[in-house]
Amino acid sequence: MNGLGAAAPGAVDGIALADALRAKLAAGPAPRAEVAVFPPATLIARVAWKLAGSAIALGGQDCHAAQSGAHTGDVSAAMLKDAGCRYVILGHSERRADHGETDAAVRAKAAAAIAAGLVPLICVGESEAERRAGKAEIAVARQLAGSLPPLAEANALVVAYEPVWAIGSGRTPSEAEIAAMHGFIRTCLSNTVADPAAQRILYGGSVKAENAAIILRVPDVDGALVGGASLDAGQFWAIVQAAP
Repeated sequence: MNGLGAAAPGAVDGIALADALRAKLAAGPAPRAEVAVFPPATLIARVAWKLAGSAIALGGQDCHAAQSGAHTGDVSAAMLKDAGCRYVILGHSERRADHGETDAAVRAKAAAAIAAGLVPLICVGESEAERRAGKAEIAVARQLAGSLPPLAEANALVVAYEPVWAIGSGRTPSEAEIAAMHGFIRTCLSNTVADPAAQRILYGGSVKAENAAIILRVPDVDGALVGGASLDAGQFWAIVQAAP
């Protein structure tokens, strides 16, 4: 919930940020990774216009499970697609915590997104209490089993591992911990997606310019879901350029 359409005291200028990212893309060198941005719903149309014709894809931060209907205040996957989106983030830990979203709710949204022609980024991750109790893998396996539509094609969705305790905290798991969890997730996906080896698994949680190159070279890490650092064009583009 960051970004306005113009500069305001203490606020992120979302349109200026989109302009800056497009300029950095044009200046080269071309990124080695696919790049997507996920502005708040109020800015999607204007950011889509700013990024039209560029290689930067667009996504929404959430969608409703229904394609239309009496759901005041919600945005459907079809609406996001109509506004120019290619992706949508689902099951983010903040949605799960702030809105009580269950795995079943996330799965229904993911199915709706795929049906509308969007690629859902489905987030999973353990809390600090679960990790301390040695239950991190149990928590992640449960979320994967409950949140992903069964036997989806690998290119139909993206999985994002975000340890809840690392988001916005400045703390990150060790390289070994990230590798172990990403490898575990890929093993779990053998029951859920058609081709686990081809499935993209992103890491999210205090990714910044200083640690991106290390994280993006960890085995089974196929990209990053960037939070706070994405609000600074220079930081975000440094992360993009760190892709191996």
